[in-house]
This record gives sequence, C-alpha cells and structure tokens, in this order.
Amino acid sequence: MIRCPTYVSNSYESVLELDLTSCSKMSNIFSQVSASVLRVNQLNLKWSKPNCGECEAKGKRCQWKNNSTTEIECVSSPKRRIHISKQSIFIATGSIVLGLVVIAVFKMVHHFRKKEEDQARVDKFLEDYRADKPARFTYADVKRITGGFKEKLGEGAHGAVFRGKLSNEILVAVKILNNTEGDGNDFINEVGIMGKIHHINVVRLLGFCAEGLHRALVYNLFPNGSLQSFIFPPEDNDHFLGWEKLQHIALGIAKGIEYLHQGCDRPIIHFDINPHNVLLDENFTPKISDFGLAKLCSKNPSLVSMTAARGTLGYIAPEVFSRNFGNVSYKSDIYSYGMLLLEMVGGRKNVDISSAQNFNVLYPDWIHNLVDGDIHIHVEDEGEVNIAKKLAIVGLWCIQWQPVNRPSIKSVIQMLESAEENQLTVPPNPFHSTSSTSTGRLISTRRPMELDVIQE
Repeated sequence: MIRCPTYVSNSYESVLELDLTSCSKMSNIFSQVSASVLRVNQLNLKWSKPNCGECEAKGKRCQWKNNSTTEIECVSSPKRRIHISKQSIFIATGSIVLGLVVIAVFKMVHHFRKKEEDQARVDKFLEDYRADKPARFTYADVKRITGGFKEKLGEGAHGAVFRGKLSNEILVAVKILNNTEGDGNDFINEVGIMGKIHHINVVRLLGFCAEGLHRALVYNLFPNGSLQSFIFPPEDNDHFLGWEKLQHIALGIAKGIEYLHQGCDRPIIHFDINPHNVLLDENFTPKISDFGLAKLCSKNPSLVSMTAARGTLGYIAPEVFSRNFGNVSYKSDIYSYGMLLLEMVGGRKNVDISSAQNFNVLYPDWIHNLVDGDIHIHVEDEGEVNIAKKLAIVGLWCIQWQPVNRPSIKSVIQMLESAEENQLTVPPNPFHSTSSTSTGRLISTRRPMELDVIQE
C-alpha cells in the first residue's frame, strides 16, 4: 500500500512554490482558517473586546447588536431569583416540627417521671407510717363518701372541702388537696403530723387518700363550721356568741396550741393560726385544723430554721418576715393567736389586705378605750366587761413586735383561767409610739398602721 501525502494551500497560492514532483487536486474547501495554519497544525482565534463602560454606568449590560462583531447595545440586567424547591421547604418544615415534637416528648417524659418519683416518695412515707395509720381510702371510696362531691362546704388555699359520711352516724369533711403541681410535701406533712396527735382542741385525722395524683384528707365534720363565721361585733345581738362563750373558745384554742408546743413528742409550730383554721363542734368547742404549713421542731422550739415566710397575711409574726425582729420560734404562733383574739373581741378583721406586698394592720384603737374604761363596745353587765378587758389585754400582750416580749402559751392560759382583768398590766402599744398619763394609762393615737412586708 502506497501512502501519498496531502497538502493544503490557499486558492491564491501557486503549487509551483511547493516544490512538488507531481500532484492531483482533490477538492475545494471553504474555511475561515488559513491553509498555512493548517499545515503547521495550529488554530488562532481573534476577537475584539466591546466597550461596555457606557452600559455599566446606566446599570445595564452590553451585548453584540444583531450578531455584529463591531456594534454593541445596552440591555437591562435580568433580576436574579433564588429558587427554592418544594422538596427543600418540606424537609425544613419537617425538621422543625420533628424538633418540636422531640422537645414536647422530652418535657412530658420528664414531667411524668418527676410525678412518679413524687408518688414513690409518698408511697414510701405511707409504708413507713403504718404504725400510726388512720384509714387509707381509694379515690373511689372518697367519691362514694362524698356522694360524688355533691356538697361543697368551702374552699381554701390548699383545696376544696366537701361534706361526706362514713356511715349514718359518722359525718365527715373531706378536703381534696390542690397538689397537681406540688411535690407531695404538704400532704406528707399534714398526714405525718395529724396522725400522731390526739387532743380535744385539735382536729383528728380519720383517714386519707393517696392514689396517683388524687390526694385527700378525711376529718370529722363539725356542724358549726369555722370560727370566721362567728366573728361579729358585740352589738349584733342576732349573731354575737356572748362573752362567756368567746372566753370558752379562746381558752380552748390556747390549750390546743399548748398541746402542740409542749404536749407532743416533738414540738409542733402551726404557723397558720387564724379564724378559718379553727373549727367549732356542736358545743362550740374549738378544734385547730389545717397543718399543711406546720413544722416539727427539735426539743427546743425557741429557734426554728426557715427558708421562706409561711402563713396567712395579717396573722404572720414580724420575725417570720424578717429576722431583724428576732428568731422564729413558738412565739410566732402566739402572735397569730393574739391577732385572732383581738378580732374575736372586736368582732371585725384587723387586717386590710390589698396585695401580698402591701397590706395594713389596722390597730384596734377601741382596745385602749376598753382597757381605760371608756367603753366603745356593747356589754351587758360588769362581768362581761371584765371578760372583754381580759381578752383584749391578753391579745395585746400576744402581738408585741419582739418575740421575747410575748408570753408563752402557758402564761396565756393562766391569764385567761385565773386572772381578773384588774390584775393584768396593759402592755405597750406595739404599732406606734405611745405616751403614759400620770395614772399610768396608755393613750393611743388611734390610726391605721401600715405594716410593709420585709423581704428576708
């Protein structure tokens, strides 16, 4: 096989210049490329760069005009659009929803795990508590006892109270505790304390319910309700109980407090003595109730450790708000008892509460009118005057600012039982400055006294 070389030449070139012995023309080819370039196997491209400065100054771009390589024209720049596919949107949305679901599930698991731990702690306490146990009821028992919570007797800060009956002879009050957000401490506290104390002037715990989130306390029902329902001014003849009955109630409450402070294996400070928490049986014998805030103390209850104030505004001792007034001790109950006693004598509340941060203790100016002989309350005879004065003076001693100036509950009982009013010394006015006359009588300025809550 004989191979012949192939040459390429421009149309204007002469083949004689190629120094060929012989040749044959094969074809004519129209090409933009020079033959001399093809012979050396090269390709050279050339173009001119357009001047786009004028277009760019107008905020436009330039392009060749009608495929020309010499003229340009300015055209508007197309707006850039960010394209997000539906798939990307679905993935992002799904991720967010999944994250929220995971967080919600985590919160729920944490919540129910904590509730299980709280319930386990309550169950352990009840297991250890068998030696003293009152009756334990199921929630179904509680519904049956109360007739499906048919008759509500009242509602307090810790729960609603319903009428019920264990039998035709035994009527009870069932308190359903508001503990769905709590940790069970108030329930354990009240059952643990109430199950171990028995006194004529303290409510007796008959039973309890601790089933899941349902917790209830079962007490004897006292037909006369709370003392709050019987605080009326002496001139209200239709409702006022009478001075002898008031003294009977005051003495019974004091004996109940004495039992808590001195008669139990370990002293108990109630921290919430007020008319709502004193119940009256058919003979108007008082019964101290509601031990949710009570505290078991060491053998020496003169110094009690506390991290936060507890009690009902207006009845809380000053040292419970601020240690500047002294140590928290059993004297804190004495202050609450004194405020309760003065309300019983005057037949009105001595507290004006507008908020937890701002409330007034209205100093009962009529008390000094009473003890000075300028009677401004209704009495029938001299014997009743003596009772009224005695209760007022004892109440004044109990509400002294400094705990050391308040009497013990034993001294309170002695004053109520044996002393005549003229044997009792009138204490200083605890709420504002006072002065004494030549006869030694206390003169009050007779004005409301603001008691600001002092943060610890």
